[in-house]
Amino acid sequence: MLIKLIRAHLRPYRRDIVLLVILQLIQTSATLYLPTLNADIIDKGVVREDNGYILRTGGVMLGVSVLQIACSIGAVYFGARTAMALGRDVRASVFDRVQSFSAREVGQFGAPSLITRTTNDIQQVQMLVLMTFTLMVSAPIMCVGGIILALNQDVQLSYLLIGIVPTLGVIVGVIVSRLRPLFRRLQDDLDTVNRILREQISGLRVIRAFVKDDHERERFAVANDELTDVSWRVGRIMALMFPLVMTVVSLSSVAVMWFGAHRIDDHSMQIGSLTAFLSYLMQILMSVMMATFMFMMVPRAEVCAERIQEVLDTGSTLAPPLQPVTSVDRRGFVELRDVEFRYPGAEAAVLRGITFTARPGQTTAVIGSTGSGKTTLMTLLPRLSDVSDGSVLVNGVDVRDLDPALLARSVALVPQKPYLFSGTIASNLRYGNPEATDEDLWQALDVAQARSFVEAMPEGLDAPISQGGTNVSGGQRQRLAIARALVRRPEVYLFDDSFSALDYATDARLRATLRRETEDATVIIVAQRVNTIRDADRIIVLDEGEVVGDGTHTELMAGNPTYREIVLSQLTEEEAA
Repeated sequence: MLIKLIRAHLRPYRRDIVLLVILQLIQTSATLYLPTLNADIIDKGVVREDNGYILRTGGVMLGVSVLQIACSIGAVYFGARTAMALGRDVRASVFDRVQSFSAREVGQFGAPSLITRTTNDIQQVQMLVLMTFTLMVSAPIMCVGGIILALNQDVQLSYLLIGIVPTLGVIVGVIVSRLRPLFRRLQDDLDTVNRILREQISGLRVIRAFVKDDHERERFAVANDELTDVSWRVGRIMALMFPLVMTVVSLSSVAVMWFGAHRIDDHSMQIGSLTAFLSYLMQILMSVMMATFMFMMVPRAEVCAERIQEVLDTGSTLAPPLQPVTSVDRRGFVELRDVEFRYPGAEAAVLRGITFTARPGQTTAVIGSTGSGKTTLMTLLPRLSDVSDGSVLVNGVDVRDLDPALLARSVALVPQKPYLFSGTIASNLRYGNPEATDEDLWQALDVAQARSFVEAMPEGLDAPISQGGTNVSGGQRQRLAIARALVRRPEVYLFDDSFSALDYATDARLRATLRRETEDATVIIVAQRVNTIRDADRIIVLDEGEVVGDGTHTELMAGNPTYREIVLSQLTEEEAA
């Protein structure tokens, strides 16, 4: 999975990778050539007292060193640039995929896990690629080249390598095999910590209200301790790596010096050759150590790559149409034909047999008891979810066949829980229409009954908004969300219980101005308060996912017991009349 992910995203950078490999090859070859030159200086210059040879060969060594440094700098530059580009591209791919997800896929992974996969997991893969380009590419070249040149210095002494290199390989293999399952658990525990922390930050008021501080501390401590325990186990295993490798390296150096000294004493080997052999042995072992360092990173990167690929391989249940309709003749018409919606794995459908039509210039209200499917119904119109059966038509075309951009321009949804983005009031209002002028923004704020509190802010339209709109009240947040929809000027407005945080007077003024502003558009309102929808041209009554009433307020009061029960739970008989 790791190779698949890396190969797919490195394909555009093949030229840089080829150049990097060439630079690493030159740099490693220069590194391998230096011990041979040093041996020649000792054997042919120092021993024979030939100063001219020493100076000439020393000059060659200086030139080779400069070439080695230049190629090393170039390789690190191209390696870092390519690795950072890979991280950027993978993050963009994951972000694009998540943007296409429906609520079903987001719920399947969970927001904390998606955040971890987009940040920490990609960073681990990016770091592995960076280390591969800067260390791993040169390691096999140095290892193979070092063995060949060590054989060139002394064949009999090279027999030591037969025992040294496999021993290091076994040590690395055993340690890596133990690390991989721990890294999988480490990433899962990191997800858990992120999830709990996110819940505690978002639900801080609830925690304080129910005095659950100690309970949440204990809950976080358990998850934190589990993450720490796994990290300790990973750390203990990794701590064994370098002592074991350095022990093998040190014993190898002693063995080479011991046997090399005997061969020099027997006049079978020169001092310079022993010095060069020691250098090549160190280079071979250093290349193995670099590979060891890389192999320590590989298990975690593999786990991260699997988690990233899970996101990339997950298709959205809201598949875009193969031949989207990009233009329509009718404007503002909404029709539901025998709609049924069932959540995955649910025994019963949330909505059944929903059929009605909403036309331009009309306000259609939807009311019902809690859990009757009102919000679910509203998610079907802008195609945040797809129907299980039946069809939803906007402007005479099934939403599954409409071009997503055209549908987005035609329908504006003000959700039950409005969300504002970090920025300013102006940037939030222009979210649906970047070309809107300040005059358009003030007009929308006027209609949404938000002008007064925006004008009261010193910065006006440039007043800052924190993430989620937490620096404004619930009622102000709702009115800004309504203004954002008005700035867009769609053909269909969907208000999903968008007036619940407003007092009755503000609610009445907003509905009065809204009716004038949207007189040519189709308006569908979901509400719990009867006063909000009693003046609607048409009221749809839902009960347990089915339409049990359809008509005006007066008609339903006269002939629909479900609607009458809802009304009389909020108003007296006189007020209802």
